[in-house]
Amino acid sequence: MPADALRIARFCDLLTNRKAIADFPGADNGLQHRGKARVRKVGAAVDAGAKVFEMAAKRGVDFLIVHHGMRWRPVSPEREVRRLRLAALKKTGLSLYSSHLPLDAHPVIGNNALIAADLGLKVVDWFVDYEGLPIACLCQGIPRATLARRLKQSYPDTYQAIEFGSARPKKIAILSGSGRSALEHLRAEDCDTLITGELREEHFNEAHEQGWNLYPCGHYATETWGVKALAAAVAAEFDVPWEFIPTGNPL
Repeated sequence: MPADALRIARFCDLLTNRKAIADFPGADNGLQHRGKARVRKVGAAVDAGAKVFEMAAKRGVDFLIVHHGMRWRPVSPEREVRRLRLAALKKTGLSLYSSHLPLDAHPVIGNNALIAADLGLKVVDWFVDYEGLPIACLCQGIPRATLARRLKQSYPDTYQAIEFGSARPKKIAILSGSGRSALEHLRAEDCDTLITGELREEHFNEAHEQGWNLYPCGHYATETWGVKALAAAVAAEFDVPWEFIPTGNPL
């Protein structure tokens, strides 16, 4: 039986605690566009975009969940980008739901918690507060060689390693997507190892100076987990199928 798009959006709001979580300007979490009222299939993707909307529609998706919605400020002329995306949404009839920090920080279906679970790491604490919400997790340490092997298995195309820290780290930090905001907090947490999506060029020298192990494994690749988990939860709640829409983003 088809499900109602507004009921799905409300379910996502409650599960992610959307209304209680502040986010960066442009995130605009929640239902960003209401398309077809009846939903027969749910999709998940990391980023909103005209091409993604077309791909989802071709796969029969009516309700698309993304991590990065359509209102982040683009490099291209903003009005033009939004016009293209809105036109694609209207053409396909898709409903679009976005969840950014709520899907980074969630202790069960969030990106960071799921990265830890995938790597067999035990979460022991959370840090890097944004407006009072800790968005990154700290895990019990394991040998660096073991960690590197597991990361290579999970991120074969995007794995990178900068290893100037301990061979047996006591703690391992995880912050999906951009990891810059976690670096300044590592010393206070007595942690020298960070798994993240992306860093900046200058962080190589800083890692050498500070004695850090840094593992940037792809912004996109580290942020597929939460949208998949949220889509799966929706599918289970409303008895509809779901599918992840990959774009092959290498960044």
